[in-house]
Amino acid sequence: MPGDLAGRCAIVGTGQTPYTRGTDRSTLQLQLDAAERAIADAGLTPADIDAVMPNAMSERIAEDFIVELGLPDVAYTSTHHTGGASVLSAVQSACLAVAAGVSRHALVVAGRRGYSAQRVSTSQARPERVTATVGEFEKPYGAIVAAQWFAQSAQRHMHLYGTTEEQLGHVAVGCRRHANLNPRAYMHGRGMTLEDHRRSRMITTPFRLFDCSLETDGAAAVVITSVERAADLPHRPVLVRGIAEGHGDPPTSITQKHDITVLDGLRSAGRRAFRMAGLRPADIDCAQLYDAFTWFVIASLEALGFCGPGEGGPFVEDGRIGPGGALPVNTHGGLLSEAHVSGMNHLVEAVHQLRGTAEPQRLVPGCEHALVSNEGDFFEGSVAILERGGR
Repeated sequence: MPGDLAGRCAIVGTGQTPYTRGTDRSTLQLQLDAAERAIADAGLTPADIDAVMPNAMSERIAEDFIVELGLPDVAYTSTHHTGGASVLSAVQSACLAVAAGVSRHALVVAGRRGYSAQRVSTSQARPERVTATVGEFEKPYGAIVAAQWFAQSAQRHMHLYGTTEEQLGHVAVGCRRHANLNPRAYMHGRGMTLEDHRRSRMITTPFRLFDCSLETDGAAAVVITSVERAADLPHRPVLVRGIAEGHGDPPTSITQKHDITVLDGLRSAGRRAFRMAGLRPADIDCAQLYDAFTWFVIASLEALGFCGPGEGGPFVEDGRIGPGGALPVNTHGGLLSEAHVSGMNHLVEAVHQLRGTAEPQRLVPGCEHALVSNEGDFFEGSVAILERGGR
């Protein structure tokens, strides 16, 4: 039964490197740093880790971590290939392994040198196999990078529902306002207004520079265990109440979807995660939504049921998703203003909000439930609904 996994596992450790533009460290070194921090934060040692979920986008394998961290007895590994949705799919695998008794303590890690080695303009990032259809039939016509693929959906959304560039700007400004409350954020200390957004250069219509996620270097990691073991570890546990993934239809191209304005994989994942958690969108105190582009936040709010189809644009107006808003979104600054770590920093931020260890100026008062979403490839989706545990 899907509900059997609800509340059985907990996130007990988090780790992050500094988020920078420019590093002399390898992608593996960054991830090892984050992993060691997460293990120590959990009050554990590498010898306690018996499951590893590396991230395919960083092109590392579980054996890298077994060797470099000195993990003596790993019983389970898995690697997911759903692009930006992979992090929470890995969390789901970790929870399944822990709940089944295959693993006691699972490490989930992600990171990238998005500025120093994998910038979009350098084409050094290795494409996932799922992009083969687009590579054969769409790239020859000039649709070569993600911004162009998703701009088509945003344009269609604007045509159907009247979504405006200013509403995209509200997403960018909301994330930046949060980032300016987060000293770790790469864009901390760099304010942004709607006018700044409007004046930023056009990348591909309708996405301007400030509609696109950052290119940064860094890594993050979490440790997952059972709720019983979590009771003996240092921090207040953060329970995984709902966890699910969903896949697009078809998952190989946006242009061939039934409705290119709907994040269909995320919608499926959200329904499963809410059902497992026994909660509704109205129960969520803050949301950390994958924001590779501003439009993703608008479409995610619709796909996850926070508002109806076509209502995402008005939903984000008037500071509703900013600091102190009715639904604070991306309280760390998100991919748009903290850093791009393949969505792992969204998960870490949700944990800190629920532990109550985020900086006081951006702590969501009374936060009991947080939702985290990931989106990858062509609308693959994954969702985690987390709950503040007792202590």
